Amino acid sequence: MAGKVALLLWAQTLGLAGAQTTQLLVEPPWTPAVLWDWVRLTCQGLGTASATTWYRDGQWWWKKGLERITVSKSGNYTCDRPGSGRSDSVTGPLCPPDWLVLQVPAWPLLEGDTVTLHCRGSKDKSITSVLLYHKKEELWGLRDGPELSLSPLKLHHKGHYRCSGKVDYWWQEELVPVTVTVHGVPPSGVSLSAQPPGGQVAPGDRLVLSCAVATGTGPLSFTWHRGSSGAPLGTGRHLELWDTGDNDSGHYHYLVSNRDSVAKSVPLNVTVLAEVPVANATITLGPLSHQVHTGDPVTLRCSVQVGSAPVTFTWLHNGQEVARGPSLELGFVTMRHSGTYQCVATNQLGQDGHRVFWALSPKLALEVTPQGHLNTAVATGVGGSLHFLVLLVGGVVGWRRWNHMAARKYQERVPLDPPAPPEEGEVLYTHVMSTKQMGGEYRRPPVPPHSRIPRVTYVELRGPRGRLRELSDIHGNVL
Repeated sequence: MAGKVALLLWAQTLGLAGAQTTQLLVEPPWTPAVLWDWVRLTCQGLGTASATTWYRDGQWWWKKGLERITVSKSGNYTCDRPGSGRSDSVTGPLCPPDWLVLQVPAWPLLEGDTVTLHCRGSKDKSITSVLLYHKKEELWGLRDGPELSLSPLKLHHKGHYRCSGKVDYWWQEELVPVTVTVHGVPPSGVSLSAQPPGGQVAPGDRLVLSCAVATGTGPLSFTWHRGSSGAPLGTGRHLELWDTGDNDSGHYHYLVSNRDSVAKSVPLNVTVLAEVPVANATITLGPLSHQVHTGDPVTLRCSVQVGSAPVTFTWLHNGQEVARGPSLELGFVTMRHSGTYQCVATNQLGQDGHRVFWALSPKLALEVTPQGHLNTAVATGVGGSLHFLVLLVGGVVGWRRWNHMAARKYQERVPLDPPAPPEEGEVLYTHVMSTKQMGGEYRRPPVPPHSRIPRVTYVELRGPRGRLRELSDIHGNVL
């Protein structure tokens, strides 16, 4: 029963059950089978058991309807199920001509398994002092038991084996060797990955596909395929696509084999993105003139003819970076804004933006001139005239002031002419007395009694330095 389960598991591991094949199991699970054993064959596959057909040596042998049969004759046996087809052949029981027969498990032997070899005497006669040979070379010395274990099984264990020993106290040798076939562990748990992740790549980028196998012993071989194409794109654990283009899009998979079985990965969809590098950067000026005047509002704008978003812009003034963004607001320009301007447009392509493209615009020469040369000249002329007028007025005022002070000095040096005789009704001031302020009171000099000279009080209005401003600033009153 253990052999039956092992053989079924082997078939499922290889994907044979999924491929809808028919399996023929042997009990007891040893090969070669011998006539003194009751050998039972079980046919497993799709369809109903009643539809099973048996064949021996390629000829129809047993009627339909039996899923399990017991055989007692030598030959090569196969079975057929209508849903999964005909099985591989199994050698039926033999009547060994030798006194000894070496048996190995009937199921496929996998690398890493624990395998037991049985050296049996004819018709189960007792056997002692067993020797085992591999490729005609003695491997172990005398053993008391008829069984020998190989653990863990390796690929180099494959080949022909035979045994020898004492049967009923007589030394016997097996003349017909048995073949041990060691299979690598079928590959399973296969997966496929891509770099950039997800298989999305920009035009011109490098794409790397990689395979991974969870279990499986080798040597393992790999072939890469796209879609239903049978021709392999490459071999090895990695497939590299350089300078990808639109024709590289599609579903990719790989096949891994260890000569005994083949496993296929789940397809991965590779997409070459429609990304375009930036090109043909240009600058437009507002207002549309390369010669502007001081105080004019000026804005520069940068654009590209083609380029996948996002696109960034960098502004250069006389070769030095000054700003970033699609527009450069200069505001009300001055003379320092003159010079050459350029913009650098940049975009990054690829899954992680590792491919950078840039486009440099032609140079734009901006000349800022003063606001209106003619107006400036007129303003300069008017300013000069006003300056001359101010100087003229100042000269006239100064001349008048100098003339007035000269007159006063002359009057102080030259005595006044005697006054003309008074006319009738006039008052003649023959003596003027100045009344000074003393402690808030006015003190007048004593006047002789019965004097004929009238008493006169007058006030002198003096300037900030105690000088008379004008002669007319003297006011008098007769008391």
